[in-house]
Amino acid sequence: MSVRICVLGSGSRGNSTLIATEKTRLLVDAGFSRRETYARLGLSGEKADGFDAMLISHEHIDHIRGLESLALDQKAPVYISAATYEKIKWNRREPSIETISAGAKFTIGDIEVTPFSIPHDAVDPVAFTFETQGIRLGVVTDLGYIPELVRRHVSGCHCLVFESNHDLDMLKVGPYPWAVKQRVMSRHGHLSNLATAEFLRDDFDGAAQVLVLAHLSEKNNHPEIVRMTAVEALTGRARNGSPDLHLASQTAPTPVFRF
Repeated sequence: MSVRICVLGSGSRGNSTLIATEKTRLLVDAGFSRRETYARLGLSGEKADGFDAMLISHEHIDHIRGLESLALDQKAPVYISAATYEKIKWNRREPSIETISAGAKFTIGDIEVTPFSIPHDAVDPVAFTFETQGIRLGVVTDLGYIPELVRRHVSGCHCLVFESNHDLDMLKVGPYPWAVKQRVMSRHGHLSNLATAEFLRDDFDGAAQVLVLAHLSEKNNHPEIVRMTAVEALTGRARNGSPDLHLASQTAPTPVFRF
């Protein structure tokens, strides 16, 4: 039996992640069109059908752009909080809805899912951990700071997808209006490279075999800055050496990580 995870893409123009076992296939967020999602699955060597469910973290368009068409085409239920569901404008027939609540575990096939609250400027944002076959995965992006609740939930993950959104200096001199810069830097915005590095240096338990840094800003960050900052922070932190470090891209999927 194998457990697979692939970040199909991550950033302000779209976010989506595949979680799969031999029995169950989940799509975490649906921020790309149906055609683009299927194309990226194909690039990853994954089939574009047979999803058991779609899980939505929050209502921002870069996480739900393809939700309606994907869910209807797949005939897959959408797992979403009641407040987030109410924020979405459905254009056609609504897909099947399963309501979730932060802190309340549920099971889809052979995967146990735990949604938990994160600080972001959405109505009821959550991140997720997944447990199956003794493997624990975490997908945590879109948060302005890292509360103790988040630290607790990501502990023990074999693979962790975690935000490293912006370089503070690049953001301050970048093209965004000042109001948007304030939003991004706020406690309900996005994590800077520095904030993520502090977490990796001081609070990361070092258990992850694979660490994927995600939701990198295309205008206010640079992959090499992200990588350099993370590598420096990780030095000496991992239990069995440094994790296999990857950066999620807006334009292409990551490798398929297998456990």
